[in-house]
Amino acid sequence: MKARNFGRSGRQVSEIGFGAWAIGGTWGEVSLDDAKTALHAALDSGVTFIDTADSYGDGRSEKIIAEVLKERGGERPFVATKIGRRLSPHVASGYTKENLNAFVDRSLANLQTDALDLVQLHCPPTEIYYSPEIFAIMDEMVNAGKIRSYGVSVEKVEEALKAIEFPNVASVQLIYNIFRQRPDELFFQQAKKRDVAVIARVPLASGLLTGKMNKDSVFDKEDHRTFNRNGEAFDKGETFSGVPFDIALDAVEDIRKYVPGDVTMAMFALRWILMNEAVSVVIPGAKNKSQAESNAHASDIPALSNETLAALKEIYQHKIAPYVHQRW
Repeated sequence: MKARNFGRSGRQVSEIGFGAWAIGGTWGEVSLDDAKTALHAALDSGVTFIDTADSYGDGRSEKIIAEVLKERGGERPFVATKIGRRLSPHVASGYTKENLNAFVDRSLANLQTDALDLVQLHCPPTEIYYSPEIFAIMDEMVNAGKIRSYGVSVEKVEEALKAIEFPNVASVQLIYNIFRQRPDELFFQQAKKRDVAVIARVPLASGLLTGKMNKDSVFDKEDHRTFNRNGEAFDKGETFSGVPFDIALDAVEDIRKYVPGDVTMAMFALRWILMNEAVSVVIPGAKNKSQAESNAHASDIPALSNETLAALKEIYQHKIAPYVHQRW
């Protein structure tokens, strides 16, 4: 497993991390045993970065992480969590000093730690990025020793660009994959310039880029791929990266032609992300041991050729960009 610098934090993390949304909820049923086994397998494979949120299973994901780390002992990996989405309604006025501190205190308890490595504002309303007082509250928590650093998780590239104007924003998490290439136009340049860490989420486009789906694929009723295809529960871009399902399946078949026979499409899609040096860590999810191990192995496969990168760019521009590029 290769490591990368996590922005200006002074820490290095595995370039493949573990996205802990699936072990929390809204990805269909994942048993406690499967969730713990998946996380153990990722850590055994060299993963040193875990991303979670207080809203994943209303704390279930954070608690499972705490259990696994307690079982393993030794040096703790870098654990990033997110806060804000438990607000109901999720509106800017809820981002108060009292609420933010309460969210952090709950995550400290769930994760069984004295200080959180990284706390990210969890896709807050756009107006939050124009509210210096919110970032001042985060600064206070750093100064108090409750959190070591903070960042943001965003829906839109414009939000990411605005967020990094605040000098103490240490990281930005956003969707970046073969179906969502816009961050590489301007944002990555600015993030590198400011030494801001980049966390690439939804790397497999909700499973589309595993190449295992077809028009007859069926998902559990509790899976967001069933109930959020049109943004009914949260931003549409989080489900299948916002690409219409049939359009995406057609593009996947074009991509399949460039996948070497000795690697899976999922590994290929993760390796495509890692070709960009602006990315600090990519965080695929896993619901079981084999998925976690396969994700980790993407760090080991050879770099993609310039010809392959150009072909994937063309597929994106002609088949995918019209549906997503200007929206996010």
